[in-house]
Amino acid sequence: MLRLTPFLLLLAYGLIMYWFSSWRTRQDLDQRSTPLADARLKRLTDRFAEAVGVERIKVHIYEIEPVNGLAAPDGRIFITRGFYNQYRMGAVSAEELASVIAHELGHVALGHSRKRLIDFSGTNAIRMALATVFNRFLPGLGAIVANFITTLLMARLSRDDEYEADAYASALLVKAGIGTDPQKSLFRKLDRLVGVGGGTPAWMMSHPKSEDRIRAIEENEARWKLSPQA
Repeated sequence: MLRLTPFLLLLAYGLIMYWFSSWRTRQDLDQRSTPLADARLKRLTDRFAEAVGVERIKVHIYEIEPVNGLAAPDGRIFITRGFYNQYRMGAVSAEELASVIAHELGHVALGHSRKRLIDFSGTNAIRMALATVFNRFLPGLGAIVANFITTLLMARLSRDDEYEADAYASALLVKAGIGTDPQKSLFRKLDRLVGVGGGTPAWMMSHPKSEDRIRAIEENEARWKLSPQA
């Protein structure tokens, strides 16, 4: 038991850090968000609500400019003002923006916030343990090596979550009668919208490359034996 004590302390530290980060995120979202009021998008989210058997799906606008969607730890769904502005300017269709909402609903339905709590706490404990070990052989560099290794691990876990949320969104879009074409067309323009360059190695990215996400959607469609517009 004594041998496990340092690891348990590191795990507890990771839990506390994640809780504090989540608390700060909730505070910021509460202060900088408003309910989404858009009739066309509401018609689409009402189709999602009918498909999953709930009365209504609430979406909020997060008042920041970067193009993004967000599932908060408490289950709320957010679209950034920057993303909504792209929709208002015609760069993104209502169906494409709805596919983002479906993706964030996937994160909520699949419990990814809870999973990230475990992942963050576990990898934080691993990082600190590795840093202690590596510092014995690489004084001054152990923490850097440990951070690099755990960053790769977290990126891989995050990409897995994104693929799962994509699959959930595809299924929901099909069930709601919208189909996956808007989801795939959004990915084709997403890098341009968010300003992502091609210099980051795939294995260091927290999100899969857009072409890989489209390929995964089409593989799911083939397994489900459904056409994109089924």
